[in-house]
Amino acid sequence: MKLARLISSFLAFAMAVSLVSSPARADEKGWSDASDVARNALVLAALGVPIAKGDTDGALQAGGSIAVTSAESWALKEAIKARRPDGSDYNSFPSGHTSVSFAAAATLHNRYGWEAGVPAYLAAGFVGVARVKADKHKWRDVIAGAALGSATGLLITSKRDSNVQLVPWAEPGGGGVTVAARF
Repeated sequence: MKLARLISSFLAFAMAVSLVSSPARADEKGWSDASDVARNALVLAALGVPIAKGDTDGALQAGGSIAVTSAESWALKEAIKARRPDGSDYNSFPSGHTSVSFAAAATLHNRYGWEAGVPAYLAAGFVGVARVKADKHKWRDVIAGAALGSATGLLITSKRDSNVQLVPWAEPGGGGVTVAARF
C-alpha cells in the first residue's frame, strides 16, 4: 500500500506541475509541455520505484520496456510517414509519447499490481489526451501508441515473484517471443 501511495503522490505532483506550468489558456504549446512532463514523470517512476525498492530486475525490465517501445515507435514512424495534424512533419503514427508512457505504466502495473498500475495508467491516458490537444497526433496515433506501449511493457516485465517471463525479440528476418522459466 505504501508503494501505491508513493506512485500516486509522485504522479499527482508531476500532473500538478504540468498543469501549473502550462498557460492559463490551454494552447497547443501548453498541452505539449504538459505531455512532456507527464511522460518524463512516468519514465522516472518506472525506473525509480524499482531502484528505490532495491529491485534491480524491475529497473532493468522497465528500462528494456521503455527502450524497446521507443525503438518500435521510431521504426513505425519511419515506415508509415503519417503527417502530423499541425503539419510540422511526417512522424505522427504512432504517438511516441503515448507508447513510452503506456510502457512505463504497464511495467509498474505488471511488476507491482493494480495499486501502482491505476495511477500510472491514468497519467499515461493524460499524455495521450494532451498529445491530441497539442495538435501533434490524431486519436488513432494515440490509441496505437497506447496498445504498443502496453503490450511491450506487459511482455517484457514479469511480476516480481514470477517464475515465467515472456521476452519479445526481433532480428532482420523476423521475430518472436521467448519463454523463460525458472524451476
